Amino acid sequence: MATVYKEFVVEAGAAQVWDALRDFNAVHTRLAPGFLTACTIDAEGARILTFANGLVAREVLVGIDEAHRRLAYTVTGGKATHHHATAQVFEEGEGRSRFVWITDVLPDAMAAYIAPMMEQGGAAMKAALEGRPVAAKATAAA
Repeated sequence: MATVYKEFVVEAGAAQVWDALRDFNAVHTRLAPGFLTACTIDAEGARILTFANGLVAREVLVGIDEAHRRLAYTVTGGKATHHHATAQVFEEGEGRSRFVWITDVLPDAMAAYIAPMMEQGGAAMKAALEGRPVAAKATAAA
């Protein structure tokens, strides 16, 4: 199984970053606008995301851990046989936080498609969370 790891510092407090991350169904407006263009909720409660490049993915919330500011989700359907991700927010001093996003995926070759998407998504999240204009555009992925 391949693991893709993305970590970045956000010039915003951990409580503020966590509030945006934990709002699972508003990811396209609060966390990664520009990178994501739409989010709809299906009958089972999964979010259907549309990326700026036209890719569509179905994500199911696995859990929210309030005490540790950690969220877990899985992607169903698509080319990956396994896709599980977590995102967690840590205090990084006054008015700063560290955002850690980890994705495990099978087959291993899928990591080559997911890593650039996570890089762009991370840049969009950092910009949005810091209140800067977002110019992220998703590249082609699986």
